[in-house]
Parts: sequence; structure tokens; C-alpha cells
Amino acid sequence: MRVLIALYFALIVSGSAAAEEKLSVRIYPDHSHLMYYLDSEGREYPVKTVAHWAHRRRDILAGMQRAMGELPKRAGLPPLDVRITESLDRENYTRLTISFVAEKNDRVPAYLYVPNQTEKKRRLPAILALHPTGPLGKGIVDGQSKRLNRAYARELAERGYIVIAPDYPSFGDYKDYDFETDHYVSGTMKGIFNHMRCVDLLQGRPDVDGQRIGVIGHSLGGHNAMFVGVFDTRLKVIVSSSGWDPFHYYYGGKLKGWTSNRYMPRLRDVYQLDPGRVPFDFYEVAASLAPRAFFSNSPLHDDNFDVRGVKKAIPLTAEVYRLFGATDHLQVRYPDSGHDFPTKVREEAYSFIDKNLHHKPQYTPLDK
Repeated sequence: MRVLIALYFALIVSGSAAAEEKLSVRIYPDHSHLMYYLDSEGREYPVKTVAHWAHRRRDILAGMQRAMGELPKRAGLPPLDVRITESLDRENYTRLTISFVAEKNDRVPAYLYVPNQTEKKRRLPAILALHPTGPLGKGIVDGQSKRLNRAYARELAERGYIVIAPDYPSFGDYKDYDFETDHYVSGTMKGIFNHMRCVDLLQGRPDVDGQRIGVIGHSLGGHNAMFVGVFDTRLKVIVSSSGWDPFHYYYGGKLKGWTSNRYMPRLRDVYQLDPGRVPFDFYEVAASLAPRAFFSNSPLHDDNFDVRGVKKAIPLTAEVYRLFGATDHLQVRYPDSGHDFPTKVREEAYSFIDKNLHHKPQYTPLDK
């Protein structure tokens, strides 16, 4: 299986340039039909192998970029220039308030959690923690809001992970970000780019094992975890809580909520709010995470994301995971709750992360 996966990632890396060059070529009318791909003449071929899926995945990334704008080239980026403005010692870790350079003239504010190591210093696994919608931004995942079920950055730091929790543009200390003057088609793509820079920062730290990095998020952070997971294969585990459903299921296909500047205005301006015209869907986003570990918390009574859409998408996604012999890497929970990340499911998500990043947690406060 390891050889199969290595060959697959070589294929998708080599195909990335082609995806950038042919963003408007291949149109898939039914995004839920995952097990076929199109050639440059529009001829259909069944997806029967990992190599076949690499063709379809290339077209999925192209479709996402048609809606989000192209992912900027990452060659020649400026140094991260990490600056620490505050250090707070807690029982099991130190929380640093930092900022770093994402690109020219733009610094991203973030929390960086560094666990205490009482024994010989080791290279630790790391997590990118993406916050949900709220003016506190990264403060939400630090446990500063009234909704304590969102404190996954702090809780994972207590388990012994190095964690980075950035503000999403327009929230927290990034509240003054101006979408009108940046060079991005969508806030979604700006988020993807920033979050990839977070992975750069983690991989550049001597105390991080660069092969053991994951991402977690709830709501806004839930779909952003999936989006960055698609584009950045350095992320080995993706956890999305209350973050997604296929577009036809989102408020009955009413896509207005996806069209503000912090999301994808093209869904309104180019695709006329028609889910059938959007050039990608979450069936494809979820499947494009394969064969890496993907955990979805999809509550039964979520009023933002319709669980019926998730229940339709998961078996289709499983077909792609089956190609890799990695069906155990796809996990979903359907708690009897609303738009939330209940304690029991968070515990299961953390155990899933531990298993797939080969980490034995030093502290497990949720078990108390």
C-alpha cells in the first residue's frame, strides 16, 4: 500500500502544472459521479486504478480554482519572519502570540502552542487548528468564547501537539484585512494560501516532525480544513467538524451564504447561485483527500450543513478510498446534536489524529 500511495502522490504532483494550464477545459456535469474521468477531447473513462483517479483529481483541483481563483505560485516566497509579541505559560505548554509573513505586505496573526517537554527533546507532531466564524478568531479555539466545545487548539496542545492557530482574514487580530484591495478572487483561496504558509512554518521548526502534521477545524474552519487538505498533501490527517455538505443540500441549494468576499463571490457573479453550474462540489473535495486520514463530524441536526448530503457523499467517497485499500482512513460521526463539536466526538477525533500521526498523548484532559 505504501508503494501505491507514493506512486499516487508522484502522479498528482507531476499533474499540478497541467491543472493550472487547463483550468477551463473539462466539465463534469454530475460531481457526485466520481468514478470516471475525461480526456482532453471530453471522452469518458472509468476510474479503476489509482493512476486513473489522479486524472480526475487534477480536474477537481482545476474546478476548485475556477471558482476560487488560482492558487498563487509558491516559488520565491519571502521569509516567514516570525515575530513573538506575547508568551503565556500554561501548565502543559506555552502559548505564543505571533505573526508571520504570508506574502509581501501581509502578516498573519496566530497563536503557536509549544508543549513542555520534560524528557529528552523530541520532534513532535503538529496541528493546524482553524477557527469557526466569530469575531474572536483564533481566541475561539483557545477556549476564550462561551462555546467551550470549540477549544480544540488548546486541547490538542495539552495532548502534546505543537499547534498553530491562525486568524482567518476579517477575524480576530486580522479583522482589518481588506478583501477589496488584495489580489485574490476569493477569501477562500487567500485562506488556503495562508494555511499552507502555516504548514511551511511548522515544517521549518526543529521541534516539529514534518511528516506528522494534521489540520482540524469547525464550521468555517471545517471546510477550510478540507480545502487546504486538498491543496496541501503535507497534511496527513484532516478533521472537519460541522463544515460541509454538497452544494445542492446547502439550505436547499441556496448558495448566497457562500458568496461574500471572505468566501467565493464567483458562485454568485459567474455561476448565478446555481449549484449545478459550480465547477466543483464537496463530493469531490472529500474524495480528493484520499488516501490520507479524513474524519468528519456531521451532526444530525446541523442547521448549517444538511447531514443528508453528507450521508450521500460518504459512500461515494469511500469508493475512492477503496482504490487505495484505505477505507479505514475515512471516518464519520453523526452525533445527535446541532451545529456543534460534542465532547465525545472530539475525543474520537483526537484519538483518530493520535493513531494516524503515531502519537501517544501525554495529557488527556477530556478523559477526566
